[in-house]
Amino acid sequence: MENNNSKPARFFAHIISYVFHPLFVPTYFMLYLISVMPYEFVGITQWQLQLKVFSIFWLTAFFPAFAVFLLWKLKFSESIFLRTQKERVIPYVITMFFYWWMYYLSRTFTDQPIALKFFYFGIFIASSLGLIANNFLKVSLHAIGISGLLMAVLLTNLHYSLNAFLWVAITAIVTGVVISARMIVSDHTKQELVLGFAIGGLTQLAAYFWIL
Repeated sequence: MENNNSKPARFFAHIISYVFHPLFVPTYFMLYLISVMPYEFVGITQWQLQLKVFSIFWLTAFFPAFAVFLLWKLKFSESIFLRTQKERVIPYVITMFFYWWMYYLSRTFTDQPIALKFFYFGIFIASSLGLIANNFLKVSLHAIGISGLLMAVLLTNLHYSLNAFLWVAITAIVTGVVISARMIVSDHTKQELVLGFAIGGLTQLAAYFWIL
């Protein structure tokens, strides 16, 4: 796909793509819950709460990213950026495993807000559908991740009757910025971006009604 955007635009689009990489979405959602619903974590010490955030980052970001790095070093992929559909298959399976594990933990431990339960189940379904869609086209992982975050924030606000509309607005703006960034620096087609956006949002919605 030909790209005629300026170097500054491409530079900032790359930065946005890194900051809002889909692997960071679970950690961002946890930080959001802590910010808007601290009462859901009453009885948990600050150290334990920090440990929870770290464990989420460790399991949903670090380990999948490290697995991609190993695949690259072992010559199973040509790039850590997973530019082809074939290179994305194993990383999809790895992230699915960790997302399912996080969902299992959220069901097992009683100190987990229900928002985490439907969120983890949603991203597990999203990664599963992404793997299926990957057989036909290179669906945008960024679109799946940021759309899932937006829908999770919306559903959390509705379920808990929160007055956190500022967070919804911020997340919606970030979603638009991320999608625009991927249009600038990625080789995704509009169809792949739209499909990713649909998968991320609809799977969160489906998980919400399934869990509740």
